[in-house]
Amino acid sequence: MIHDVVSASYKDEYKIEVTFDDGCSGIVDFSVYLTRGGVFDRFKDIAFFKNFKINQDLGVLSWQDEIDIAPETLYSEATRTSLPNWMERKRKPVANKAIQPTRSARG
Repeated sequence: MIHDVVSASYKDEYKIEVTFDDGCSGIVDFSVYLTRGGVFDRFKDIAFFKNFKINQDLGVLSWQDEIDIAPETLYSEATRTSLPNWMERKRKPVANKAIQPTRSARG
């Protein structure tokens, strides 16, 4: 089941306390996103990071309607519970790293 964020408050550094629609709450440490690059580079500006809101339609934290974190991830981090079975914590490699012999054009 996906739980919506119903309230959130900045604590310190890159920590935000979130409360969900089932009454569970906890503190999520977003500092892990600082090394992920891409859109998360914006988090390095602490003023930008502190300027979050709750997107009522999606039930997630949102930064300027550009960045949001999946509610399942927020719930898992805040409550220290496992992600749903259908989500993977780590991506599997996409590229085949095995070297494949190719035929010579002359062969």
